[in-house]
Amino acid sequence: MYHHVKKLMFTVRVDEPDPRFGNMLLEQFGGANGELAAAMQYSIQGLNCEDPDRKDLLMDIGTEELSHLEVVGTLARMHLKPSKFDRQAAEADPLIAIAGGGGVNLFNSQGNAWTADYLKITGELDVDLRSNIAAEARAKIVYERLINFCDDAGTKDALQFLMTREITHMKAFALALESLAKPALSIGRIAPTPGLVDQFFNDSTGRGDHGEIDTRGPWNEGGDWVFTESPAIQAGDPGPATAIVTESSPPADEAGLSDLLIDELRDILHAEKQLTKALPKMAEAARFDQLRELFEQHLAETENQIERINECFELLGKSARAKPCKGMMGLVEEGQEIMAEGEQKEDAAADLALIGAAQRVEHYEIAGYTTARNLAQQLRHSAIVSLLSKSLAEEENADQLLNQVARSLMSVAKMPDAIERAE
Repeated sequence: MYHHVKKLMFTVRVDEPDPRFGNMLLEQFGGANGELAAAMQYSIQGLNCEDPDRKDLLMDIGTEELSHLEVVGTLARMHLKPSKFDRQAAEADPLIAIAGGGGVNLFNSQGNAWTADYLKITGELDVDLRSNIAAEARAKIVYERLINFCDDAGTKDALQFLMTREITHMKAFALALESLAKPALSIGRIAPTPGLVDQFFNDSTGRGDHGEIDTRGPWNEGGDWVFTESPAIQAGDPGPATAIVTESSPPADEAGLSDLLIDELRDILHAEKQLTKALPKMAEAARFDQLRELFEQHLAETENQIERINECFELLGKSARAKPCKGMMGLVEEGQEIMAEGEQKEDAAADLALIGAAQRVEHYEIAGYTTARNLAQQLRHSAIVSLLSKSLAEEENADQLLNQVARSLMSVAKMPDAIERAE
């Protein structure tokens, strides 16, 4: 919840209005590095942030940037005020004077409208924090240049305040990033290709007109760096020391992941076989036709899913042997208890309890198929990924259909007359 206090964060004073400088100030009002862009970027990042501590940081600073927007807007408006009535001042920027009546609008100093394209929002907290550090650094430089082009003492004081707060925010974002305790070059979750990640290509070669030469430094020598001649000028077959590493990154502990995939498939196979025995009983216990038909439809899907798992084993060259799935055993046993208790309940209540048991099964299967699919994806078994993705989509769809039936039954449960008609 936002609350506007009728007091600027920094009291603005302009002794000598300068419409041309007012136009420059619009860069920080509606420009790419301006206060509105910062306020929107940090606030939306905060809305997306699952980390409560850093969410608070983003919302705090995003809100302060809105305060800065008001300061810059007030400062610009005071400098632009002569363009309301003075022809010569109006000529400094006809767009502001004629179209905007001498006031501010969400444009940059060139008259380009503000756009959400300015925002850098990825949903990855560490990546977004790096973007924010860079944004604050760019804004600091813009304020510094504005100060250098300004002769008005009051305006300089306001700009100095705003410039300093950019450094404050940069410091806060940098420490928040550091507190994540992630390695500096650890971006995302997929590891880079070993070897290739350490190759530095010498793609700018020769001596330039002004004496430029190839240089070496910590960015291309020492540590794990492999300084590699430009691929464009390598003659013949390059030796192993200079060849570009093109192999995809092999999965870590490939044998371990393969064993884990087979284990997951055997667990799912046993779970699905148990379900083919449980679903007919659930269909028989269902009171409403829509739920009964849904269980019968999913039984047919489950039989197809078993065939797909068997096909996965064939592709892996392994026997389709099931491993006892204790999780599904427990869920099936719980479902039997719910069906027995349902005999004493009203129709809608009994079926809602049955849907709850069925959805627990669906969520368990969704978790199993997701894990197996991800392992197959990492191991680059594309055919297996396709088979498991089909089954996963069916389980997710079944869960959604159960939700729809449950909503209908909850409405029916409130209307006894409707229940009697449904019977």
